[in-house]
Amino acid sequence: MTMPLPSRLIYTLVSLLMPLGAHLADYNVTHIFNPRWPPHAKFHTGQTLMMSVLLGVLTIFFAWRKSADRLGAVLAASGFASLYWITQALAIVYPGTAAVDPEFKTPGSYPHGIASQYYIDAAFLALIALAAWIALRKGGSQHIRS
Repeated sequence: MTMPLPSRLIYTLVSLLMPLGAHLADYNVTHIFNPRWPPHAKFHTGQTLMMSVLLGVLTIFFAWRKSADRLGAVLAASGFASLYWITQALAIVYPGTAAVDPEFKTPGSYPHGIASQYYIDAAFLALIALAAWIALRKGGSQHIRS
């Protein structure tokens, strides 16, 4: 069995938007080109950016490969697709962290008192849950043709 096409397309969309969004958000003056950031902080931003690319590649791999183990494929694709968003949401638990550096805070940074990236995290996690639900729901099977 393979994963249904709608699930594959959702996972692919998430996999492409994840590194694109990460690079749009961080490959600029707020992060990589921020003169106030020390080199080691920029190193970790680079690490996060590369992680977004590799998680996207792994998500696409597990979403599109043919496998008799649909549950395993869905768990792998969902896990890789979710990791970036979950780790972004949980990064605030470390001391001294903030969702936005003070010099870049705007009125839109915290809609309804919540950092804007948490809305993005929730939206992507909802898309991933939808892809998994479509793939695992009863009657969603597709058989591999020999």
